[in-house]
Amino acid sequence: MSVIDERVGKLRSLMSNNNLDGWIINGTDPHQSEYVCDRWKSRAWISGFTGSAGTVLITQEDALLWVDSRYFIQAGQQIEGTCFQMMKIDTPSYPDPSAYLKEHLQKGSRIGIDKATLTVKGEQDLQKAFKEVLDLVPFDDLLEQIWQDRSEVPAKPVSSLPDDIAGFSRSQKLAMVRYAMVQQGASYTVISSLDDIAWITNLRGDDVPYNPVFLAYLVIGKTDAWLFTNPRRFTDALSNDVSQDFTILPYQDVVSTLKRVLKERDVLYFNPEKTNLLIAETFGGIKTVTGLDFTTELKACKNDTEMEGMRKAHLLDGVALVNFLSRLDTKQGTYTEIAISNLLKEQRMRNPDCIGESFSPISGWAEHGAICHYSATEESNLTVEGNGLLVLDTGGMYTFGMTDVTRTILFGEPTDEQIRDYTLVLKGNLAIASARFPEGTCGYQLDALARQFLWQQGMSYFHGTGHGIGFRLNVHEGPHSISPKPLPVSLKKGMVVSDEPGLYKEGRHGIRIENIVAVREDVKTEFGQFLSFEVLTICPFERRLIDKNLLSAQEIAMVDAYHHWVYEELEHLVDEEALEYLRGATKPL
Repeated sequence: MSVIDERVGKLRSLMSNNNLDGWIINGTDPHQSEYVCDRWKSRAWISGFTGSAGTVLITQEDALLWVDSRYFIQAGQQIEGTCFQMMKIDTPSYPDPSAYLKEHLQKGSRIGIDKATLTVKGEQDLQKAFKEVLDLVPFDDLLEQIWQDRSEVPAKPVSSLPDDIAGFSRSQKLAMVRYAMVQQGASYTVISSLDDIAWITNLRGDDVPYNPVFLAYLVIGKTDAWLFTNPRRFTDALSNDVSQDFTILPYQDVVSTLKRVLKERDVLYFNPEKTNLLIAETFGGIKTVTGLDFTTELKACKNDTEMEGMRKAHLLDGVALVNFLSRLDTKQGTYTEIAISNLLKEQRMRNPDCIGESFSPISGWAEHGAICHYSATEESNLTVEGNGLLVLDTGGMYTFGMTDVTRTILFGEPTDEQIRDYTLVLKGNLAIASARFPEGTCGYQLDALARQFLWQQGMSYFHGTGHGIGFRLNVHEGPHSISPKPLPVSLKKGMVVSDEPGLYKEGRHGIRIENIVAVREDVKTEFGQFLSFEVLTICPFERRLIDKNLLSAQEIAMVDAYHHWVYEELEHLVDEEALEYLRGATKPL
């Protein structure tokens, strides 16, 4: 019996003891974080699947893992040989967890879930899906009783982001939130989202790998504000500074403080998609107003200082990328997937303003490139040599900004299929980058621009075209995106988003081309204000994979103009031995 099967067996025993017929694990933490610290890697612990998204369902008979198309290959490999069965999200032949439960369990069956990781909106959705056929039972986390070496809540030191990097002081940001509270008639607001808390407090931490956030809750009133986190993570000087705006209390004191502070006459504003049931239980019968956290849009629309920091970060990143690419022997060299991403990290870390990587690198050679969120391990680490494509998706965290860039690198000689596929993906990237659109346009209205050329050839990709990018924060940031999902969030000036169409052919190759773009004001006509994108990423495309015959004259001009800009920006900054590569990589098509 595998270790995974033993863990599932122990969980089933606890379920029986508590009269539960099913147990759901959503794999997040009490803050609905995409990436979590070790303590809340519950999905990985129970199933062995290490991807960043997925749902686990355990019944007395079945162990099931739902994942989306990004993880079909990875999940299948990681759960092989265990009691788990993979279920494919948004695939017609596979039911969702609620439909599965209603089909396989008797009416009145009790389904448990950790109430610290279940949000108010999540509970509403599950209750609606269960339709009084099943009973939802928010419960204390059962894994706590069987996860013997489970990590504690982290409490690593935090640091303060200077105002000249953040653009606004924490006092100014607090005033912005209080102004928004007045407009909503709110006495208090509760913020659980970790990157929102980091943004408003101008504090950065290291509790979650790659994400510079710290475990905390934030409660803001008209005159008082409380930051709930481990006080030991502050130096005396920083504690005194932060205490001018926020009373610092222990992380676990949030429940008791809310019970003490909230009065019947108060109005509370909160985000039901981010607020867990442990917190919501303290609200009692007071009046509530719900919506996105006030900080979410403030954070998404970068201020002028943040935008300048992002531009500078991408410039330094361009230097590292070109120095790296110029040293890469793509004709006769032999590497491994991990070695290649480490070589790029070395170039980034040469700059003292680079703090580290902004996410775990994706370095996928040949068939691994077709696993769009592949993460190389010592066991899977392929040797890179001969002819093929490498998908290299990495990012750097800098003192004043953050980057995320994907380049598909050709080793050896390409096939006609690889050239065609790359050029079609490039056309999609250019279509987004050159889009002009009226104010009020949402990302899903632009998404088809990137896919149209693949669709015409009967091909597609199954991830979003673009995700929001944080400023010196998380690599994935809402509320905006460019995706087929009809998310009613309009793109606004200062929002930063990725432009990353791709193509993945299982067992053969993958292709992705990712630049980061920022929304800016464009022309204003009798039809209103129009917006467009400013490209931030400074790195050549793979010229040897571009088929000019598949590009329009306008697209050729766009590639040439982009490469001319890349050369002008980097020619005096890259290493002298990188200049020859830079000239060749950016010469006109």
